[in-house]
Amino acid sequence: MHTDTHAAHAPRLQGRRILVVGAGQREAAPGEGLVGNGRAIALVLARHGAAVACADRSGPSAEQTCALIRAEGGVAHALVADAEEPAAIAAMVGQSAERLGGLDGVVAVVGVTCGTPLDAMTAEEWDRVYALNVRSHMLVAQHALRRMESGGSMVLLSSLAALRNSSRNPAYETTKAAQVSLARSIAMAGQAKTIRCNSVLPGLIDTPMGRDETARRPERLRSPLPFGRQGTPWEVANACLFLISGESSYVNGHALVVDGGLSAGITSGGAYPLAVDSETIEK
Repeated sequence: MHTDTHAAHAPRLQGRRILVVGAGQREAAPGEGLVGNGRAIALVLARHGAAVACADRSGPSAEQTCALIRAEGGVAHALVADAEEPAAIAAMVGQSAERLGGLDGVVAVVGVTCGTPLDAMTAEEWDRVYALNVRSHMLVAQHALRRMESGGSMVLLSSLAALRNSSRNPAYETTKAAQVSLARSIAMAGQAKTIRCNSVLPGLIDTPMGRDETARRPERLRSPLPFGRQGTPWEVANACLFLISGESSYVNGHALVVDGGLSAGITSGGAYPLAVDSETIEK
């Protein structure tokens, strides 16, 4: 018989200290009120009891995420770091551990897409996408493993693009596939300290970045979608919550697809909204 050793009403992440890399977000169009994956993840982890270090290259954006967390009674610290700079990553991880009093978990959300097709790709664009989407995650994990407590957990935010090369965006697609493999490498490296690492592969999610991609490729929303809608960042955040929490203590090196079944061909016909009530989903 399974015995739950946690208090019945204790927050799922009580006492946990978590760094979210990419906890800010790009600005949405006025009036949209959109939240990005990084901000949603930071908010959800804090709502479940974690103290969160919110790192982003934009100081004001990181501070805004922290302000939202503090407004709900949570604990948050803003950090500024450019993930393209290896030295900045080392300093960021060190600062997060110092401000939080230790480190139990990391969620790496930072990433970029250039949208350049293969025949127009330049070496400079290719290298920048790899630096942000792969090298930065490797360096975050490398430094975090040296500071994290035993039993900790990491999550790398990949994408359905890791499995489907249909967006004519090879730098993004191949880096997202690399993140899945990197998560398994991190899981192997973390075994000695019982530190887990998994990846999350969101499908079509209604975020500021997602809307930018739709503007580039409107056809991606013309086909039927699962449940007749896109996913929300809160649904991505809840998947990360599970993988960071002790509830997934025997889940390691796994790639969790959060796409409503799109990759399995599960779709519904008819019109669909761009999003649903995000607060209802989050709760």
